[in-house]
Amino acid sequence: MPAANPFRALARHRNFRLFWFGQTLSLIGTWMQTMALGWLALQLTNSPFLVGLVASASSWPVVGFSLFSGVLVDRSDKLKLTIWGQVLFLAQAALLWYVVWSGRATIWWLVGLAFATGAINAVEIPARQSLMVELVGREDLREAIALNSSGFNLARIVGPAIGAVAIAQLGIAWCFALNALSYVAVLVGLLMIRLPEWHPTATVASPREGIVEGVRYMRDTRVVAAMLGVVAVYSVLGVPYLTLMPVVARDRLHMGAGGYGMLLACVGVGGLGGALWLAAVGGNWPRGVVWERGTRAYALLLILFGVVHSAALAYPVLLATGFSMIVSGALANSMLQSIVPDELRGRLMAAYSFVVVGLSQAVGSLLAGTIAEHLGEGVAISGTAIAILAYCWWAFRKTPEMRTI
Repeated sequence: MPAANPFRALARHRNFRLFWFGQTLSLIGTWMQTMALGWLALQLTNSPFLVGLVASASSWPVVGFSLFSGVLVDRSDKLKLTIWGQVLFLAQAALLWYVVWSGRATIWWLVGLAFATGAINAVEIPARQSLMVELVGREDLREAIALNSSGFNLARIVGPAIGAVAIAQLGIAWCFALNALSYVAVLVGLLMIRLPEWHPTATVASPREGIVEGVRYMRDTRVVAAMLGVVAVYSVLGVPYLTLMPVVARDRLHMGAGGYGMLLACVGVGGLGGALWLAAVGGNWPRGVVWERGTRAYALLLILFGVVHSAALAYPVLLATGFSMIVSGALANSMLQSIVPDELRGRLMAAYSFVVVGLSQAVGSLLAGTIAEHLGEGVAISGTAIAILAYCWWAFRKTPEMRTI
């Protein structure tokens, strides 16, 4: 049985330490911006549908360009792509701060700048995900991905808390300014990383042929296709509950910005616990079995969250939801990365971001916002979670080998 040390990958790999600390500090700013953007969209429009529209706008370029960007990542220096992505994120956050600070913010400014974020994400996410194996090697990949999720969720706790204080004391614009400053931390860490010199591999295939090669692998590899199907369903139907969190906080739980931040923080605390548990002892059980159970638990908890009407119940439900969401997502990521050939890693991670970031927002957030607009946010959350539960039951019956990866 491996030692229950969730921080082993940080202790063993200098490059990963630099990446993790910088990325976590930057993500605190990102979560401040995410919280502020949803709250600002609700203030400007008072429309659940338009809140969903802003959230979905960042995913449109991911949907449109992910397959091409996967080929680009496989044929490029992943570290340099990640660095340039962070530089562009800094510029986007600074512009968003200026627009809000100067009083020029409209819903269409928010949509346009969210779209710009998505255009950067289309390349930066698969580059950053594919970089992980170069930082730690295959033997520590599961622990590194789990720790990366822990940083994400630590930021989900701290970011909204700081964001709520910033909104109250400084005004909502300063959430975006602090996010812009946070990108300095990740850039410093990335610039200090030392990897073997990258050499491009000789290739005669066109980008289109590269896309076809990647799609063929994902389509014809039965277990990969089945896993991506499950990931797609719980991402599209499950993750957009976060998009509707401002609506739940204000209209059902009767909270202000501080209460909204607390709800997001509960998801983060639970997710942090799930990530650390997975990094420490999650490898003592079959990954596929834990993944299946985590996904089912996630759906059941979302059904419950869709019907709670008090903060006292919402907080523990969101703690458990965050735990199961991160266990499910981190395991799916590490399982896919453990079986993909290195030469196709960028394309598989691009497909993964296409599903988890692109479809979950482009389709899921708009779907959730539309349902919430007409039937209420409770139906939008619980109803789609029932569909996740049914699909997972069918998928694991049809492809039981997913349990044995």
